[in-house]
Amino acid sequence: MGSCCGHDHSATFDGLSADYKRRLWLVIALNGGMFLVEMIAGQAAGSKALQADALDFFGDAVTYGMSLAVIGASLKIRSTAALIKGLSLLLMGLWVAGSTAYQVLVFGMPEASVMGAVGFLALIVNLSSVLLLVRYKDGDANVRSVWLCSRNDAIGNVAVMLAALGVWGTATAWPDLIVAGLMASLFLNSAVQILAQSLREFRHGHPNAL
Repeated sequence: MGSCCGHDHSATFDGLSADYKRRLWLVIALNGGMFLVEMIAGQAAGSKALQADALDFFGDAVTYGMSLAVIGASLKIRSTAALIKGLSLLLMGLWVAGSTAYQVLVFGMPEASVMGAVGFLALIVNLSSVLLLVRYKDGDANVRSVWLCSRNDAIGNVAVMLAALGVWGTATAWPDLIVAGLMASLFLNSAVQILAQSLREFRHGHPNAL
């Protein structure tokens, strides 16, 4: 694995970089703000996809905060933090899946215009976060979990915009529900990756790349 910012190429990046910490502080602010915007807009528009994307923003903000807190700590502590983050992603995925199933029974159609407008704003935030963190996408489970959550935001936001287009074009809630289901699967897949790597690091005492 390549190193970041002049770190030893033989070592797995563990987050000990002033530049990395500055970038994390910035994306915490970006993601925390968008969580509030999307959760309120999702409730107003009746969009499960927007609410799912808002939860992803919240998960990112928490992930970045935990990552900052354990940088420089022992590998056991860092892998334990990654385990907690993996479990939180797992719970978010299950919540989105459950709420989507409920929405199928209720059949309330979301407002495509609100979904599209908020989705575009979130896309700008997501791309900014991805560009800030892309050079640090590899590393131990703690660093890796940050990148996976950031990537999820970018993918999920594009999906929300596609859902808005689908809702507008079909005049049904199904595109929104399908996208929310796919995002739930993305959360669950990322959770499995983070949990697997953090468990390996916790048990064996050294980072393993995914």
